[in-house]
Amino acid sequence: MPPKSRPTCRIADLTVGGGELFLIAGPCVLESRELALSTAEALRELCATRGVPFVFKSSFDKANRTKASSGRGPGLDDGLTLLDEVRRRVGVPVLTDVHLPDQCASVAEVVDVLQIPAFLCRQTDLVLAAGASGKAVNIKKGQFLAPWDMRHLTEKCTSTGNRDVLVTERGTTFGYGRLVVDMTGLEDLTRTGHPVVFDATHSVQRPGGLDGTTGGERRLAPVLARAAVATGEVDGLFFEVHPDPDHAPSDGPNMVRLADFAAILDGVLAVHRALRSGSHPS
Repeated sequence: MPPKSRPTCRIADLTVGGGELFLIAGPCVLESRELALSTAEALRELCATRGVPFVFKSSFDKANRTKASSGRGPGLDDGLTLLDEVRRRVGVPVLTDVHLPDQCASVAEVVDVLQIPAFLCRQTDLVLAAGASGKAVNIKKGQFLAPWDMRHLTEKCTSTGNRDVLVTERGTTFGYGRLVVDMTGLEDLTRTGHPVVFDATHSVQRPGGLDGTTGGERRLAPVLARAAVATGEVDGLFFEVHPDPDHAPSDGPNMVRLADFAAILDGVLAVHRALRSGSHPS
């Protein structure tokens, strides 16, 4: 049986999807100029040698924190200055979160993908403002949302005339402090008609699991990524990657180490190649 055609999304000069695996990756939150540039350069080289389209991800603000005292990032102005430097100097598209409708226009002047955080995915004004920016939009599926309901959110975004939309699975709330991934839901996400991304590192979070901060199981992120790719329903992968995640200000327990990432990427690419060659059961 011939492989089914896959949707695509335009991100800056890249066209992602269409049957080729692409990567969104970077530190959870912007910390320093040196860390952002060096991590982006390392990830760019890893992807270039493997022929994988790459988008750098990092947040200027982590508005969803368990405690008010938790660090949030450099803020809008300093964060956009840093993302602009990464984009220009490293030569890769960049993605960052937006949290308010009035942020979208200014963020779109700098970045290539506006990301709607999972907890905000139903905020109509935010989704519409992101779509109206004219830049690609990545909508993360809420931890509370059924995968088939993502169609309504993508339709909000495309109602602005913007067809460059991604949908991202990042786990579903299961009891207290745990997430689960419904691999069958990835097929439901394909019915939105947009490329599907699997967020491996947020899917292994343990929200609030460290007495007021988020825990996680980074060792499981590669396992889930390989499983998601093996379904044949995933177009892109999302990993938060950090040189020293145990000392990162946000999402440390679920971010993977930069030094380990080449092997992780090779593992998922091996599954993807096997699936495309027909040597993996469909």
